[in-house]
Amino acid sequence: MTLDTIRAQRLPLRAQADLRNTWLRERLDTLLPELMARTGIDLWIVAAREYNEDPVIMTLLPEPAMSARRRTILCFCLRPDGGIDRLTLDRYGFGEFYQRGWEPEREDQFAALARVVRERDPQTIGLNISAHSAFADGLTHHEYTQIVAALGTAFSERIRSAELLCDGWLERRIPSELALYPDIVALGHTLIAEAYSPRVIQPGVTSTEDVVWWFRQTMHDLGLRAWFQPTVEIQAHGQRYDTSAPRTVIQPGDLLHCDVGFYSLGLATDHQQHAYVLAAGESDAPAGLKTALRQGNRLQDILMDEMLPARSGNDILRTALTRARAEGLTPQIYSHPLGYHGHAAGAIIGLWDQQDGVTGRGDYSLFDGTVHSIELNIKTPLPEWDGQEIRIALEEDALLSGGNMRWLHGRQELLHLIG
Repeated sequence: MTLDTIRAQRLPLRAQADLRNTWLRERLDTLLPELMARTGIDLWIVAAREYNEDPVIMTLLPEPAMSARRRTILCFCLRPDGGIDRLTLDRYGFGEFYQRGWEPEREDQFAALARVVRERDPQTIGLNISAHSAFADGLTHHEYTQIVAALGTAFSERIRSAELLCDGWLERRIPSELALYPDIVALGHTLIAEAYSPRVIQPGVTSTEDVVWWFRQTMHDLGLRAWFQPTVEIQAHGQRYDTSAPRTVIQPGDLLHCDVGFYSLGLATDHQQHAYVLAAGESDAPAGLKTALRQGNRLQDILMDEMLPARSGNDILRTALTRARAEGLTPQIYSHPLGYHGHAAGAIIGLWDQQDGVTGRGDYSLFDGTVHSIELNIKTPLPEWDGQEIRIALEEDALLSGGNMRWLHGRQELLHLIG
């Protein structure tokens, strides 16, 4: 795949909106009832004001919605037959996706909410409040106090955190999303391959910032949205990965590292790969660099082997690190879920500065049908650089499905070569 191919195959915005609405309809019809039953929530209230939307509500609104519009209150009511009534208490409505539950000319918005709750008499009411998950803590203080006042003491006593429901909704991918996710990840691989080429990098002239902004501009031109500022870094003989004032102009003999991620069709990617700039007389990278990359690949294998449904992120972290160290590796693991967000909802497997486990989100367990960014590094001395320690930091996107992990679109097993 080339950048020209990507440009030719990108769907027009209207077709993208139609596709995302098809996904939303399927998710609301099939996934949400399962999640509400699993988490024991009878009625889920998602409320937000325009331009202060919580992390969940925009994933529940159909295209082309771009904000909550004044105040939007969504109510999801689990019926005895297992189905869900989907209501919107807002002034403008969302077409077929939600039944209108409020007539502004007849009653106050929060009075309408109180009526909806009284009519259904739920035993558990979920609100987006959480100590551990930012994705489930989007209800503002003012909206919370308004809801509690409207519901009154009896129903307010039935309020509980919707943390598990929020995380479950955000992390789970449906089959139709997964059918296209590998193609989205392939875009990232194509982007990196182009960046690591003579068409972008001219040794002795091009700086790391030049490549960073090439990534940003190219993503923008392709209709992709970066979810963080890309990075490009140099390791070289005499310049470690942790050098405080690194050289930034790319030279022959450099080991390059990039970190790049974007959104396409509402789904995120996240990649880290390496390239080697051939020095005079070289036709391949030094053997030590290739060995180091294989060590990074081995750490990926170990981690993915440990990533099984129902295991917590902290349990996976401990086991994977123990196995890697027993094999003589010097590992760090800091992997995260991927989906509607880059650092997405679900189980965290380590943070770079918390290799003993992560309280809260590290205690969350893995579920099938979820996508994860396998992010990690190994450090090793490089013989060709007089034993200088190098870091191979890799990141690739993978799916947990049928109890097994698999790459969405492969991984880096060979260094990119720039010559």
